[in-house]
Amino acid sequence: MDAALTVEQALQSAIAQGVARLEAQLLLLHTLGRKLDERAWLLAHDEEPLSITAQQEWQVALARRLSGEPLPYITGHAAFYGLDLQVDGRVLCPRADTETLVDWALALLLPAARVIDLGTGSGAIALALKQHRPDVHMHARDLSADALDVAQGNAQRLGLEIAFSQGSWLQGLTKTFDVIVSNPPYIADADPHLVALRHEPLQALTSGPDGLDDLRAIITEAPAFLNPGGWLLLEHGYDQAAAVRQLLRAKGFVDVQSPRDLAGIERCSGGRWLGP
Repeated sequence: MDAALTVEQALQSAIAQGVARLEAQLLLLHTLGRKLDERAWLLAHDEEPLSITAQQEWQVALARRLSGEPLPYITGHAAFYGLDLQVDGRVLCPRADTETLVDWALALLLPAARVIDLGTGSGAIALALKQHRPDVHMHARDLSADALDVAQGNAQRLGLEIAFSQGSWLQGLTKTFDVIVSNPPYIADADPHLVALRHEPLQALTSGPDGLDDLRAIITEAPAFLNPGGWLLLEHGYDQAAAVRQLLRAKGFVDVQSPRDLAGIERCSGGRWLGP
């Protein structure tokens, strides 16, 4: 029988197959039943052998990652804006890019603002805003009952009070808001990058031939649900900022702008609604 892999050998085998070292460490910690913030433990126990069971579980987890399955689906956890979120295949994995949208919203929020997060998924945006601004009245919405189940579970576990509802964007709502935020689907139906995203829910990714169908719908609906002076903030694709700005201006939004993320990409666009 082959000798058991040590902690360091397991990590090196993953790295040699193309897994980033940090991801390999998090994957191994999960396999060993340890917390994901215990990377120092791996260094202190680098020569410790894996048990037969742990080695078998490690091979299964590594195979899943090498097949392209996102790490958060394997570990069940995703870090976003300082929060530990539980995620699974019912929702998109929260991405660091979306933190640009949260930064922008936090900079605009007035005391006790009424805010809604459309297409909340795991609840990442709504939860981050509520965590950093407990005074805001936070509403989160999604068409998917499965996504709402994940988001509500995260809210309960984090002890954050958020109102949830099921529905398509703003349809059927009767309240108005000071800020509407959304990270909607924005990938074109035939985009070749979808192959790499095959493990994530397609309905949360694609939005028509040019990827703008849902962005158009939200921009069309939003004015009726914004208080005078309220903001609509939207995440979009790396090359869609100009198109989204044009849609916003055509609808009558002012102060239209597109903040850039840390890589210099216009990651989101939005504008202010002065009223009819």
